[in-house]
Amino acid sequence: MVKPILKYEEIDLQKLSRKSYGDDSELEERVAEIITRIKDQGDQALRELTLKYDGVDLLKTGLKVEQSEFEAAYKQIDRGFFQALKQAIENIKEYHERQKRNSWLQTAEDGSVMGQLIRPLQRVGIYVPGGTAAYPSSVLMNALPAAVAGVEQIVMVSPPRPDGSLLPEVLVAAAECGIKEVYKIGGAQAIAALAYGTETIMPVDKITGPGNIYVTLAKKQLYGTVDIDMLAGPSEILILADQTGQPQELAADLLSQAEHDKLASAVLISPDRALLDSTVKEVKRQIELLPRAEIAREAWEKYGAAILVRDLEQGMELVNKIAPEHFELVVEDPFAWLGKVKNAGAVFLGRNTPEAVGDYFAGPNHILPTGGTARFYSVLDVDAFVKKISFINYSEEALKRDAEAIMILARREGLEAHARSIEVRIK
Repeated sequence: MVKPILKYEEIDLQKLSRKSYGDDSELEERVAEIITRIKDQGDQALRELTLKYDGVDLLKTGLKVEQSEFEAAYKQIDRGFFQALKQAIENIKEYHERQKRNSWLQTAEDGSVMGQLIRPLQRVGIYVPGGTAAYPSSVLMNALPAAVAGVEQIVMVSPPRPDGSLLPEVLVAAAECGIKEVYKIGGAQAIAALAYGTETIMPVDKITGPGNIYVTLAKKQLYGTVDIDMLAGPSEILILADQTGQPQELAADLLSQAEHDKLASAVLISPDRALLDSTVKEVKRQIELLPRAEIAREAWEKYGAAILVRDLEQGMELVNKIAPEHFELVVEDPFAWLGKVKNAGAVFLGRNTPEAVGDYFAGPNHILPTGGTARFYSVLDVDAFVKKISFINYSEEALKRDAEAIMILARREGLEAHARSIEVRIK
């Protein structure tokens, strides 16, 4: 069955923006129980839950990845992958180096000094998904901004394969990023272990990286115990195209996200009805050629859409309402429209910039806000791994000058001790 073309007036914005993802009280309770078990029972609960959900006995395979496993991983990868990985690391590091901030201070004529210290977080946990696919690229996108920020300890967790190992490519990616501490755990139990710590795992200050719904809900519940990057949902791609778009290319780009997950979203918007029709037919043809055809087909059928708009202006209005994770702007002059983008995780400009360029290689991060949260969340970057500390040094002259105003404000709030802490110094 060929997916019908929707008109602007027919769309379900709630469904397109995926804002309801994660609204499941039963799952919330299940995740809360897992978190409590890890908090109370530590390593024992980790072993039991890993055996239950992943079918892996950590007593036999070991919880922590040993040096010998890193060494074995290097022998299992091919040269082409390693060279591509090294180049990707170089590109990603170079891009993120430009994001670094420096501490600063300013002095006034009265001798006062004020400023801000930029300090890296000390210990960060990164989550790398497993399950239906494994993602060495996610290792890079989590670890490299943290390393550039100056984080001293980066610990990685990832669900084990049935034999209790991690994918060699994932281990090599971790090693190349300087990560020495890796644990074979996943799901909500891994997030809880990072947050609270166990007998083996020290707690972290922040957890980053996408995962399944259990991972997302665990991060949601543990925010405050630790910091998190964002609440990531299923992958999304939205393409706004004009008559210059090529159906074969557009279909391939839509499926690049649909193959991720049965819950992934792939949306094409255009004022060109013929382009929409041709692309929808091309999606149907290309799906059958994919190794992950079953996943891509279900995602396209449930969460895919082809939407006809009046013009590109109306299309851009819809884009900003949806606030997509990945936004491809496939139009004749993409830079003319870039200034109109208000809400998106990342923007890919022109037909020579498919989303996969950003996923793996160009340099910008691929850990992006989903589910409409691009309205207020940002891409994962170096800023996510630092904290900002303000400092003040008032001179005697400045204190005398400002004392009266400070005391007025303090007393208006009913905080007399605040006011007296100023008053005692100027008598």
